[in-house]
Amino acid sequence: MDSEHWRAVITAAQAGDRRALDELVAGWLPLVYNIVGRALNGHADVDDVVQETMLRAVGNLGSLRDPDSFRSWLVAIAMRQIRDRARRRTPDRLEEAPASDFADLTVLRLQLEGQRREVAEAVRWLDDEDRQLLSLWWLEVAGELTRRELAAAVGITRQHAAVRVQRMKERLETSRGIVRALDGACPGLRELTGRWDGRPDSVWRKRLARHIRGCGYCGGTRGTVVPAERLLVGIALVPLPVGFTLSLAFGGKTAVAATSAATSVGWSAKLLGALTKPAVAVTAGATIAAGGAYVVTQPPDAPPPRAAIAPTATATSEPPRTFAPPAPTPTPSPSATQKADPYGTVVDAVDRAPDPDTRPAALPRRPESGITSTGGPKAVMQHRGDRVTLTGRGYVLVRWQISPRSRPGALVMPSWTGLKGRLFHVASGGGRRMDDPLPGAPNGYATGMGGPDIGYAVLPPGTQQMWQNEYFYLDGTVTLTQNERGCDYGLIVFPTNRDAVVEDIDQGPPQGALRYGLVRDTGTDSAPVPQYVTRETPADPATVPQRSRV
Repeated sequence: MDSEHWRAVITAAQAGDRRALDELVAGWLPLVYNIVGRALNGHADVDDVVQETMLRAVGNLGSLRDPDSFRSWLVAIAMRQIRDRARRRTPDRLEEAPASDFADLTVLRLQLEGQRREVAEAVRWLDDEDRQLLSLWWLEVAGELTRRELAAAVGITRQHAAVRVQRMKERLETSRGIVRALDGACPGLRELTGRWDGRPDSVWRKRLARHIRGCGYCGGTRGTVVPAERLLVGIALVPLPVGFTLSLAFGGKTAVAATSAATSVGWSAKLLGALTKPAVAVTAGATIAAGGAYVVTQPPDAPPPRAAIAPTATATSEPPRTFAPPAPTPTPSPSATQKADPYGTVVDAVDRAPDPDTRPAALPRRPESGITSTGGPKAVMQHRGDRVTLTGRGYVLVRWQISPRSRPGALVMPSWTGLKGRLFHVASGGGRRMDDPLPGAPNGYATGMGGPDIGYAVLPPGTQQMWQNEYFYLDGTVTLTQNERGCDYGLIVFPTNRDAVVEDIDQGPPQGALRYGLVRDTGTDSAPVPQYVTRETPADPATVPQRSRV
């Protein structure tokens, strides 16, 4: 990075220049994300630690005396937040699995192959302390940090840093050997790993390393091994993933905005445009999610949200043309003609994807007083049985993350149980359906549901194809349960509001998305209810029938 340019930007931001602050945060966020993401290996806390790092940096920018030391100062803040997070972990959280493995993300996003892929995957086998150091050394080798900055961030001398790095490299090379051996076909290794649960840790690293040292088969697979530092030189920063979230405003003010008592606005639209694709509008207290979704959690006594501008065009009355891959034509629910109890008589049926250039219809306005969630502002549900209970009156976003590379196959749908009140399916967004083609995807992937090389996530017969973001309106209380048993998938559940829904579904192809969103809300009690919803609370939520009655 041009040091003279950044010196000017930092100085202007310290003086209160809003554009300079925008540029500063947008320019340095990827570096912080890579440090934190690699140090925590993609744990669910990554976005929280990145958020806290950036907020602390902005809040204390005025205390930075030398703009030339900004990078080392920012990295030191990130490392402190990483260590603070480690100290705050309670025993019951020590075994939490990563929300999205950063090794996989690195390989996928940068399309790494061969020994570069091997190095990225070996990171899983390092202890937390080594992984934290690696997150800095990786960037030093790639030319993003200096050794002086690395040592300062860790809080040790350069001489001590050299010793620590060397020891970490030795364990990294051991881990590379494990990754290489596990890709092989050694019968002795298969027998040894029969008792292994598949989760890398220091105990199994030592066991597998001991086997490799004494095994002629595994030891003979080394060939020509390129040193890790030579492999890392040309690797760029991992870009922010679509599912990444960043809370950008506390109390409605940033450090710059707080200098003016007359303003309560958070980050500017230009900054949001740099951080999230597509950009979205933001009010105080908003949490931005890359990919077009954001959250505003309102207390019960909060004023109603500001009016959103309805789309200027609506969906045409003609049947939409199919966008690959093709899907069956819509099938109305058998109960759609019942009139005695209109609520709950319409369920989602198989539908065709709309024309990618068809803008969504206007979203009806429903009363909002805010949603509370037992999972907080962001509930991450990665495993069978994970659940979240939602209460209140307002909108909810359920974001789909399907991992067919980990495990394709039959997809057991999540279920909504114990409903008290009303629950409607109001819109679909996120820029794509999960079965849309993925432009520029690496080998093996064809759509978000998988591909011919890795297999597909398969929906139950007659099930609505999900979009990346599915929006619901709740007036009451309900529990959503993740029922994963076949295909590997996860759900992220956010309380949100109508403005957020409109912003998401109206971000179409001109902004880089695959398609516009789709409005499903009729504005009446005949709006569709989600599949697998019931007022009952079964012992096994996965047994809720597709066309369950509410």
